[in-house]
Amino acid sequence: MICITSIQGLRQHISQKRRKSHSIGFVPTMGALHEGHLSLIKDAKSQNDICVASIFVNPLQFNNIEDFNKYPIQNEKDIDLLEKAGCDILFMPTVTEFYPSQPKLKVDIGLLDRILEGEHRPGHFSGVVIVVSKLFNVVMPDKAYFGQKDIQQVAVIKQLVAELNFPIEIIACPIIREANGLAMSSRNMRLSAAGNELASNLYKCLRLVETELKTNVEFEKAKNNALNFLNQFEGIQVEYLEIAQADTLEAIADLKPKSKIAVCIAAYVEGVRLIDNLVIIL
Repeated sequence: MICITSIQGLRQHISQKRRKSHSIGFVPTMGALHEGHLSLIKDAKSQNDICVASIFVNPLQFNNIEDFNKYPIQNEKDIDLLEKAGCDILFMPTVTEFYPSQPKLKVDIGLLDRILEGEHRPGHFSGVVIVVSKLFNVVMPDKAYFGQKDIQQVAVIKQLVAELNFPIEIIACPIIREANGLAMSSRNMRLSAAGNELASNLYKCLRLVETELKTNVEFEKAKNNALNFLNQFEGIQVEYLEIAQADTLEAIADLKPKSKIAVCIAAYVEGVRLIDNLVIIL
């Protein structure tokens, strides 16, 4: 694996691969890698000639400076994991390399910026769109791989690619879960063993909604039952629990047969903000 820290260096290396007609799969990350990330690497490697990954903790997408400062950094371990997973090129720029000056651009994503994560993390998706656009322009991949755990981020990036005509196929990959059901996340590293086990109730809550909706429990009642289930745990503070259309994440007023919906949740456990979702076809 080749590790490159400069934009110019990466462009030169990618251009050499392009001249050989190599297809390029890209996995953007913020490091603190886990099996979820590595599953994306393996998919990119198996479906393309060249697998490129990036590690860059993007300050623009953190609306909470404390959250940014606490983000886990483990570069040496991450490099080793990427090599073992078969990654060909790692792009790992510094903040000053990637943002020589503070970006002035702000991006309005529309509805997706005002619901769910957008509502609770103002400015977050503007930062995501800027960093992903810059990475796409530098790497110019054929395919880019994102985890379905960040379902709203996937929707935002698909909108970005469609509206700005990036010639890139966006691949959304399944959520990888720990043995107890907790969705794998770099943030899980900040949980104690007890906190990790407590957080596994988020997935149980999502499965409860699925079970109730598939047994014709009324929409709002299923949602309230799920909230009541979580409220019994003193260490879980729910930020939101919403049921939305799976592809657009727009709110739904009622459910129809064969509807494809997403149950989305954000909650705090031990001060760590966790998100999860479950896509259900009724």
